[in-house]
Amino acid sequence: MSRAAERLRLLINHLDRPPAAITPAPTSAQASIYGPPQRLRYTDDTDLLTPDQRLFYEKNGFILIKNLVSDEDIDRFRKEFERVCRREVKIPGMVVMRDVAIAKSEFVPDQKAVSKLQDFQEDPELFRYCSLPEILKYVECFTGPNIMAMHTMLINKPPDAGKKTSRHPMHQDLHYFPFRPADRIVCSWTAMERVDRKNGCLVVLPETHTSTLREHDYPQWEGGVNKMYHGVRDYDPALPRVHLEMEKGDTVFFHPLLIHGSGMNQTKGFRKAISCHYASADCYYIDVKGTMQENIEKEVKEIASRKYNLDDEITFKDTWAFKGRLVQGERTSL
Repeated sequence: MSRAAERLRLLINHLDRPPAAITPAPTSAQASIYGPPQRLRYTDDTDLLTPDQRLFYEKNGFILIKNLVSDEDIDRFRKEFERVCRREVKIPGMVVMRDVAIAKSEFVPDQKAVSKLQDFQEDPELFRYCSLPEILKYVECFTGPNIMAMHTMLINKPPDAGKKTSRHPMHQDLHYFPFRPADRIVCSWTAMERVDRKNGCLVVLPETHTSTLREHDYPQWEGGVNKMYHGVRDYDPALPRVHLEMEKGDTVFFHPLLIHGSGMNQTKGFRKAISCHYASADCYYIDVKGTMQENIEKEVKEIASRKYNLDDEITFKDTWAFKGRLVQGERTSL
């Protein structure tokens, strides 16, 4: 370990110790008065993340773990995705989204391309991703021991048809979530094949997780935009960005306020990834009426009402409470 890393390790050890365990050292000068030690804000000490990894996440809002999910598991998820696309299985509550511009899918040529499966919590095979021990041990570093799987997706970015609809605008995931605190929410995003700039890898803006939730809406793009693909208003494209190129099985964990998106898929193939947003079961729901999130509440309620024929009876909170699944510990609040 480098000298700098060793100093960081000692610092974190001090920060994570209870106040009673820290004793002052005698000096010849007048004693200074210190307040209670401050813990790191975004991570917990579970003895999994190294000091360098914890401080990287604290500073940047994301961390990439190489080769975390096995090829065998990813191949099983891919086969289940194919079954859904071929309509060999119908999953209650799952939303099958199709690209507005891609006329041909991979598996059913006379249908529009499936661009995303959302809310696959009732599919035992796909939901198995959310319960993988190798994923949960990292999730616990951010949420604590009581873990809810709140939002599930399998993203199938299609080759762009020339209208740039395969882009995903820069956004913050917290825009979609009516629960808090944000610091106890984390996304795991796993590449199901090599992901690079050619096929539209994730793009993140480091350190933006330390800011606040921004106003979101549909971007005014010339080729149109897919449903629910909201973006940050007045986004500054000159902000420093990082392209997360990943191999199959690599997994990135990131904060819900981190601004991120993805570019066009400029290849001829489809780019696949699977993800889950987790939250501490100790989180609580908030009322988003009168806030910047009111527009997403209205859109989600309209979709849910049409899907389940419930008129205005269903609330924004209801849609999330219905989707949430306990994957570790106790369901204490959510």
